[in-house]
This record gives sequence, structure tokens and C-alpha cells, in this order.
Amino acid sequence: MVTTLRLNDLTVRIDDGELIALLRGTHEYIHQKGSPGWRSSDTEMFPIIGPTAEAGFRVDTPRGSATQDQHGLLREMAYTLTEATDVHAVYEKTYPAGKRIANSKFPAKSSAEHLSWPYDFRFRKTFTLGADGLEVAFEISGEAGMPYMLGYHPAFRLTSDAVTVEANGESIALANVIAVGDRAYQVKDCKEVTLRSGDDGSLRLTTEGFGSFMLWSPVASMICVEPVSFYPYDVAQTELHEGFRSLGDTPARFSVRLEPVES
Repeated sequence: MVTTLRLNDLTVRIDDGELIALLRGTHEYIHQKGSPGWRSSDTEMFPIIGPTAEAGFRVDTPRGSATQDQHGLLREMAYTLTEATDVHAVYEKTYPAGKRIANSKFPAKSSAEHLSWPYDFRFRKTFTLGADGLEVAFEISGEAGMPYMLGYHPAFRLTSDAVTVEANGESIALANVIAVGDRAYQVKDCKEVTLRSGDDGSLRLTTEGFGSFMLWSPVASMICVEPVSFYPYDVAQTELHEGFRSLGDTPARFSVRLEPVES
């Protein structure tokens, strides 16, 4: 079911928790499904970030080894819409420890038929539209001590040849991002980037809680600008657990603000 948020000249469309449109007037910022590059428009990477094939699709936790495919099992679960207004929408996923989740990559791209995690958790995704842009917020609640990583994986539509990402005083060309390939271009210790386009499609991303970004693009017509709590290629796949944070007694909160800006 598609939920639409509107305020002034901004329009947001969300399809069962997936951000499929962000428009200012008639200009679309979000990569559209069916266009070259990627089959989705946004997703979350949780409770792990990164590939696991070389580790036999296993990740170490304090409660033993868990079966996880690339970027975790959350993306294999369906959201439930729990609240909606003209400018606000809340989606949730709830997981009971040990439940086996069918892996959509099996058998074509993975030998892991089912995925599982040895902890209960609830994952909440909230969209709030304001006069200057859209905030996407995340709340993770569950058992204290649960290890986790979180990455947000939105894809943006590009309509100009003159595209750069401005981060930490550096201007990163799209060609450099594409050249890195599936490992994704790392932007360390960064809370804000601007996707700068020669047309009216420039967008500022401001984050809380994540700490860094990954940039990924397989084609010149789109780019993923991904806030992450951990860059997974800093370690071997068998050592992904080194990137875990630990859930405390209160929910962990993260946010990303998407703000259209002048080119």
C-alpha cells in the first residue's frame, strides 16, 4: 500500500515502508524501480552490514553463530504501517529470536535458504515531512546487549552529467564512486554530505547516530548515499562481528534528513 505525504511543494510516497518518491514540485530525487542500476529505491542494512558468503553466511554473536546473508535479514521482513497523517508515517518490523526467515537470494545467489538471529528486536522506521525536507528516523529496541550494525541504503536519481558528492571538504566525482565497485566508496567520520548536481537535483543529507557513509553506484543515472554505523570492508568477512555496537537498556535512535538545496 502506498502512503503519500504532502507539505507545500514537497511530496513523499512510501510503498510498504520503502521510500519510492521525494519530489519538490515535479523534480524527482529518488531512483525509480525498473530503471537501470538497482531493483529497489531504499532499504535498511540490519543487523549486519556487508557480505557474508566467504564466511559461509555465518556471523559470530555472543549467543553463537547466526545465519545472515549480505546486509542482514531485516530486508526480508515486511513492514506494518502503524500510524499515518498528511506529513508523518510510522512503520514497524518485529522479530522473535531464532525465527527462520526465507532468503530471497536462495538458491540463485546464495546457498543459505533461511536466515535467523538469536535476539528479539523491534525496528521502527518513521518518515516526517517538514518545510525544508524529509526526516527518516530509525529506532531499534530489544534485548540489552544485542549486537547490531545499522545502515540506511537510499538510491537517488541522477539527471545531470555534472555530479559530485561533497563530504569532509572533499568533492568526490561520480566516476570515482563507480570505479570502486561493489565494495562501495568509504567516507569516514562524516555526518553530512551534499549530493551536488548541475541541475536542480542537489540534496543535502544530515545524519545522527551513524558516523560514516558508503557511496555506491553501478550506473551513471543513480547513486546510493548510505549512512552506516560501520564500514564492513575494513575487516575480513569472518570478522564482521568486530563492527558490532551493543544495544543498551533504552532504544537506539538514528536519523537521516534529506533536504533539497540550490545547485
